[in-house]
Amino acid sequence: MARPVVTAETHRPTLFEVFFDLVLVFGLIRVTTFMSERPAPVTLVQGLLVLMLLWNSWLVYAWLGNSVRIDVGPICAGVTAAMGAIFLIALVIPEVWETGPGTAMPRLILVLAYIVVRTTQFILFHWVASDDPRMLRTVRLYSLTTALSWIPLVLGALFGGTPQILLWAAALVVDMGGGVLALRLSGWPVRSPGHFVERHGLVLIIALGESLISVGAGVGTQMIQGRTLLAGLLTLSVTGCLYWLYFASAGNAGRALTTRSGLRRGFVAGNAYSVAHLPLLAGTIYVALGVEEVLAELGHGTLGWIPATALFGGTALYLGGRATFLALSIRCVRPEQFLAPGVTLLLLPVGRHLPALAALGLLTAFLAALLGYEAWTSRTSRRDQRNAIK
Repeated sequence: MARPVVTAETHRPTLFEVFFDLVLVFGLIRVTTFMSERPAPVTLVQGLLVLMLLWNSWLVYAWLGNSVRIDVGPICAGVTAAMGAIFLIALVIPEVWETGPGTAMPRLILVLAYIVVRTTQFILFHWVASDDPRMLRTVRLYSLTTALSWIPLVLGALFGGTPQILLWAAALVVDMGGGVLALRLSGWPVRSPGHFVERHGLVLIIALGESLISVGAGVGTQMIQGRTLLAGLLTLSVTGCLYWLYFASAGNAGRALTTRSGLRRGFVAGNAYSVAHLPLLAGTIYVALGVEEVLAELGHGTLGWIPATALFGGTALYLGGRATFLALSIRCVRPEQFLAPGVTLLLLPVGRHLPALAALGLLTAFLAALLGYEAWTSRTSRRDQRNAIK
C-alpha cells in the first residue's frame, strides 16, 4: 500500500478540500433551516450543539489535510467515506430533536454517522503517524477521550428530550476538551501554516455566505418590495463588515503563526484557530437566522426577542470570537475590539423594540462605524510607527 504523501511547508488547500467544504455548507444550511422553523430559546441551544458536531467533523480533516495530501491514494477513499457520513448527519438534523415514540431513529443515525466520521479520522491519522512516535501518542490520547464522549452521545440519542441536550453537551465538552488536552500534553504538528490559515479563512467565508442565502430563504416567493430590497442590501452590508473585521487582521495572525515553529506552532494553531473559530462560525449562523427572521417580520411590528437575540447576539458572539482569536494569535487586542461584543449586546434590547428593518439598520450602522473606526486607528498607528522610525 502506498505511503501517505506528506505535505510541504508551502502546501495550500486542494480542490478536493474545497469540495469537502461543500458538504459542510449543506450542514450549515440545515442547521439554520431547523432553527428558523421553530424559533425558541431551546432551539438556539439545540442548533449550537449540532453545529459543534459539524465543526468537529470538519476540523479533524482540516488537521489531516495539513499533515498529508487527502486527495490521493487510500487517504482520499477514507475522506470520501467521511464526507458521506457528514452528509447523513446534515440530512437528519431537522429531526434529531423530535420527541415521542418512534423518534429515536434520526438521532441514532446522526450518532452512528458521527462515530464513523471520527473512527475513520483516527484510522487515517494512525496510519499517517506510524513513523512519528510523538504524533502517534497524540492520536492515541485523543482517540481515548473521543471514544469516551460517544457514551453520552448514544445515551442522549436513546433518551431524547432534555436528557439529550444535557448528555450531548457533556459529550462535546469531553470530546473537544480531549483535543485540547492532547494538544497540550503531547503536541500536534502544523506542517504548513499557510494551508491551516487559508482553510479556516475559507470555511469562515462559507459561513458568512449563509447570511446571504438566508435572504432568499426569508423572502421566499413573496412579491419583492422596496423594503425587501433594502433589507437585502443591509444584509450584504452586515456580511461585508463582518468579513472585513476578520480579514483585516487575519494576515497578521497568519504571519504570527508562520514565525512560530515546532510544538509552539501547533499549540497556537489549536487554540487560535480550532477553538476560537468556533464562536466565529456560530456567530455567523445566528446572524443568518436573525436575517431570515427579519425578512419574515417585515411589516409585522417589532422584531421580538428570539430574532433580536439571533441577530445581535450572533454578532456579539462573532466579535467575541474575533477578539479571542487575535489575543491567542498575535497577542494584541485593541480596546475597541475588546469592547465591541459588549456594545453589541447593549444594542440587543433596543433592537428588540424596533421594527425589523430598523433593527437591521441599527446593526449595520454599528458595524460600519466599528469598521471605520478600526481602519482609522490602524492607519494612525502605522503613521506613528513610521514617524518614530524617522
